[in-house]
Amino acid sequence: MSVYIDREEGFKAPDGAAAARECPHCGAYAQLALVAAPRFERVAEQRPTHIGSAFQCAACHEPRFVKFTVRRYGEQRIDLAPNFVEVERPKERFDFQYLSEDAARLFREALQCYSADCHNAFASMCRRTAQSTFVELGEGSRLKWFELIKEIAALCELDDETTQTVEDVLLGRDERLPQIGAGQAAVLLETMKDILYQTFVRTAKLTAAMRMRRYFADEHEAKITPLDPRNQRLTGSD
Repeated sequence: MSVYIDREEGFKAPDGAAAARECPHCGAYAQLALVAAPRFERVAEQRPTHIGSAFQCAACHEPRFVKFTVRRYGEQRIDLAPNFVEVERPKERFDFQYLSEDAARLFREALQCYSADCHNAFASMCRRTAQSTFVELGEGSRLKWFELIKEIAALCELDDETTQTVEDVLLGRDERLPQIGAGQAAVLLETMKDILYQTFVRTAKLTAAMRMRRYFADEHEAKITPLDPRNQRLTGSD
């Protein structure tokens, strides 16, 4: 798939080059339509490593800005890499209402770091979120997190190195955190979401559901009038 800027025809890309993406503005998974691209003469003169283009979300019509890497400069055509980098990325979402105040505040900042591609800052905020949880729920919760990490690693068939990195980030007592990249950050993100769901969201929802079920069960029993055997008549007796 070729993406390029032609001297005569301008910016050219197949339909698939601007495939549908999740919009950070409206949240819809919609097609991107090109609205502005740099001119051939300007790019050829300045010869940047990357060029920027403006697209528009087909759902909400908000602008979307992306960067292409320049692969080759030619006299008539400038070839670009087919994969572009979005300047604005969709925000990671989580159900914060069930988290404690401290954990919600710290994990919200962690997700902001992840959306900004600040992977090591994201890891640091995940560590702080975990520590806040251990303080609130007790050191026993640290063992529970360890068991959940092992369960996630087994279910997702994570390699030992990645699993150990996640453990070191979330459970390590050393002030120095391991350096992580995009792939490990992605694993850490889904691990944090699942563990926080298990720790806070699932517990709160299940407890509320149990209370509601017991309330209606007790109310139903209270409305049932038991039969008095002394008032019952035996069928067929005088």
